[in-house]
Amino acid sequence: MADKMADTIKEEKAGVSRRKFLKTSAVVGCGALVASQLDFARGLIARVEAGEISPFDAYELMKAENTLYTVCLNCNTGCGIKVKIMDGVAVKIDGNPYNPFTLHPHHPMKAELSKMAKVDGAICPKGQAAHQGAYDPYRIRKVLKRAGKRGEGKWISVPFDQAVDEIVNGGLLFKHVPGEENRLVTGLKDVYALRDHKVYEEMAADVAAIRKKKMTVADFKAKHAANLDKLIDPEHPDFGPKNNQFVYFWGRKKGGRSDFSKRFTEQFGTVNTHGHTTVCQGSLYFACKAMSEQYTGSDFKEGQKFYWQTDLENAEYVLFVGSNLFDGNYGPPNRTPRLISRLVEGKTKCTVLDPRFTKLAAKGNRWVPILPGTDAAFAMGMTRWILENKRFDARYLANCNKAAAAADKESTWSNGAWLVKLDKEGKPTTFLRASEIGLKAKEVRKDKDGKDFDFEYLVAMKDGKPVAFDPNDDKEAVEGELFVTAEIPAEKGPVKVKSSLQIMLEAAQEKSLADYAKICGIDPGVIEATAKEFTSFGKKASVDMHRGPAQHTNGFYNIGSLMNLNLLVGNFDWKGGMIAPSTYNADGTKTEKQPFNFKKITPKGPKAFGLSVIRHDAKYEESTLFKGKESYPAKRNWWPLASDVYEEILPSIADAYPYPVKVMFSYMGAPTYSLPAGHTNIDALTNLDRLPLYFASDILVGTTSMYADYIFPDLHFLERWEMQGSHPNMPVKVQPLRNPVIASPNEVVKVFGEEQPISYETLWLALAERLGLPGFGPNGFGQRQPLARPDDFYLRMVANLANDGKEPVPDASSEEIEIFLKGRRHLPKNVFDPERWKAVCGGNWAKAVYVLNRGGRFDTQENSYKGDHVANKYGKQINLYQEKTYKCKDAFTGKNYYGMARYVPVADTLDKAPTELSKGYDLHLITQRDIRMTKSRTITHQYLTEMMPENEIILNTGDAKRLGIKDGQKVKVVSATNPEGVWDLKNGTKKPMVGKVKVTETIRPGIITFTLGHGMWATGADDMEIDGKVVKGDPRRARGVHANAAMWTDPHLKNTCMIDKVGGSVSFYDTKVKLVKV
Repeated sequence: MADKMADTIKEEKAGVSRRKFLKTSAVVGCGALVASQLDFARGLIARVEAGEISPFDAYELMKAENTLYTVCLNCNTGCGIKVKIMDGVAVKIDGNPYNPFTLHPHHPMKAELSKMAKVDGAICPKGQAAHQGAYDPYRIRKVLKRAGKRGEGKWISVPFDQAVDEIVNGGLLFKHVPGEENRLVTGLKDVYALRDHKVYEEMAADVAAIRKKKMTVADFKAKHAANLDKLIDPEHPDFGPKNNQFVYFWGRKKGGRSDFSKRFTEQFGTVNTHGHTTVCQGSLYFACKAMSEQYTGSDFKEGQKFYWQTDLENAEYVLFVGSNLFDGNYGPPNRTPRLISRLVEGKTKCTVLDPRFTKLAAKGNRWVPILPGTDAAFAMGMTRWILENKRFDARYLANCNKAAAAADKESTWSNGAWLVKLDKEGKPTTFLRASEIGLKAKEVRKDKDGKDFDFEYLVAMKDGKPVAFDPNDDKEAVEGELFVTAEIPAEKGPVKVKSSLQIMLEAAQEKSLADYAKICGIDPGVIEATAKEFTSFGKKASVDMHRGPAQHTNGFYNIGSLMNLNLLVGNFDWKGGMIAPSTYNADGTKTEKQPFNFKKITPKGPKAFGLSVIRHDAKYEESTLFKGKESYPAKRNWWPLASDVYEEILPSIADAYPYPVKVMFSYMGAPTYSLPAGHTNIDALTNLDRLPLYFASDILVGTTSMYADYIFPDLHFLERWEMQGSHPNMPVKVQPLRNPVIASPNEVVKVFGEEQPISYETLWLALAERLGLPGFGPNGFGQRQPLARPDDFYLRMVANLANDGKEPVPDASSEEIEIFLKGRRHLPKNVFDPERWKAVCGGNWAKAVYVLNRGGRFDTQENSYKGDHVANKYGKQINLYQEKTYKCKDAFTGKNYYGMARYVPVADTLDKAPTELSKGYDLHLITQRDIRMTKSRTITHQYLTEMMPENEIILNTGDAKRLGIKDGQKVKVVSATNPEGVWDLKNGTKKPMVGKVKVTETIRPGIITFTLGHGMWATGADDMEIDGKVVKGDPRRARGVHANAAMWTDPHLKNTCMIDKVGGSVSFYDTKVKLVKV
């Protein structure tokens, strides 16, 4: 295999090398593309790669002033990187020794820059290749406007100001395109309809009253008659103002940029701002959010969109479920050194649940090739055995409140002993309130805003008697009995109750261990052995899960049942147990020492209201569309527990449900490529009636932005700012800082009179300038405090970052400041102006330099733990039973969601098993991550494509023999919802899902998989026309197979993939396919 790879690399270098390809194509001659400016940079990089630089140059690369620290974004791990600069060009990338994501243990921030310049942290191939994305010849540097039909690949370059004016003003924007001569497009200024903040506030309050059935639509219309023309539909005031007809969505976006865009959208007054969470591992996020909802005295609120992972530095046993640890999982440079040494030394054991024999499975003491989608069955089998054999932490689970937890030296507590009311059928509903049985009356308290509310005590059973308690009481400890089935007398009649743990036991006992094992396709003894092992290591045992169990139609309950195993052993916040991420704050809202509180220096925007186009955080039954039981099933799903539902955005726009959209803006997003059945999104993108205006921010013409009306060039991540944040497996408190280390090739424009290269931020600023939005321009942050450039915003965040924590960072010495200035001497003044930067930071300039010189802020390794606990604790209640989940209803069936995790089979939106879809298709399709590729953005990196020119369809040896398929043979992937096996791009092109087969024993029989990142149809892979010139695509970017279009579309919805109705996840791992020989 190695010889074959070497031959491939030699052939490409000797034959059609990328350099030769560029010289013989029209890419270089196109002024709208970066290729026209690349000769020097690519030549210098080639010299460094070949070792052809002089000893003097090699020495120069080891100097601190030629080593800049920033953060990678070739996957979402966001590893710290050090970029070595020569003549202004990024020629080499390694890991940042200050950053715990790339070196373990990492060096403290006090370590000298000159010494650290010679210390390289670990980084994966994608990080090593990151600069190749910056110097990709297919990057765009000018604004492109569509010159043909959407997706046709015909463009003209236009001035930045012209494009912004057209998007804001609308009009006959495409009269140059045949068939669109008379198509009138609504611009943003007309969508920005409601601007009076007082009216916003009054309407929002009255819409809330309509939802609670305290106000009629007729009364609303009468009260707001003067402003009904500002609404999308006066008959449905809960749709909100026309402002909501501007939809903004994104793919990969981190802190800082998220704050920047939020500043605009909040002032504009739209509720339609949507991320991509559900395409990654949405049900993991939202199941954990449901578990983290806090009792506020009347109901449950304040759940965090996050999840927990294992502290691998101290773990003694880990059950990994769907965690591809050494190829992904946030990420190999971080988690590998923390785990491998312990495995080698025998300090940690691990069991791996995965249909694939992964690199991680090879290191485990047990590999369990579970059937996809049966994770909850395995977890509930373990739960049954643990509860019936009393192998749980009873003391932890008995704690009803904070005081009881503290008495046991616990920082978290569960609701395992809380009492839950039962309905007439004996099914669990909501928690019993003390006032309902006359145990303790409601109590008037003040909420966070100082308003009075009625606090309701909850109830547990102690010594056979009900006791009232406040879950957050830190003085009076209350413990409860764990297994309770009782009837409690009350004034209105007896109330039947069960404890949460009793409900869990009964949910687990719905099936036998043998039944659960049969569902999983494994031996029953495996479940018992795993449960016994898991409960043999106390707090240092954990279940660590990721994308695998989440991305199914039953993902929410898969995650809940797995995460509940951690509650049974009470391992949260313990060394070796489950931990949450901890980051330094950058928006200035954490401490008084931080100089720029963004809440105070941001003008208050209107109170945006109304349903979003994806209907997130909303209940169908509270909407004006709901007319009673006859309204089931809804036209599309509603998401009371989830947000950022990526698969819903474009199909909802296509259905104009709940209302039509006028303008859409996408940033760094490729739903057509990344989503299962992503081809369904193309229908929406090409529908001019349902999507009249679409503009994108992208660094090239991508698989989704190819359908845009305008593409604005963005900065590569080596050229821009962001706060990367952390991940839940990291015990160290961090805030990696992305900042410009190379110059941008993008066209320089003026916004608010300031010169700057076109970027994501520049676009927002220009739109704000045209629309006159508050909070931008010369007085954006206050009198003579401008927000006219990206650095006006981000340098304030850096200053805040430097001043967070118990103590601020020290000032950079004069020597350090000199290194800082020399290190950025290659950056143009429109990016780096020392005097301007210093003026923004004010008295915090030297501290900001200290942080920038290290690529962020990182606590020391020693501060990560306190005794037997992690130092950065989650420290709150965690829900075993979820009242808020139970109180939400399925928008298709009208049934309440289950409040307790359990095994739920894979099904469509009407809860039908996919039996018909499976007939004649006997191979179960899943996907996987390879360390060398990341979805749609790494195909542009030559280092990576030389190592992995194309991907393969991985097939078990037995299946290959049965089907008569040989290793290396080409096959097409087809399914019941895509029997043709193609990507229909709606531009006259169909791309077949054809790939080579790799026959192996490393996957369970009946399962096939492929890696993501290959099989492009844009991103430089296909020909396009710019300003009348044909730019030839690079055929190597089209190599390999991308089989997402074979994944099932939902039989009821038809224009989207199968979905998890509760947690929002897309179904990546439920489709049955067959392989057709080519």
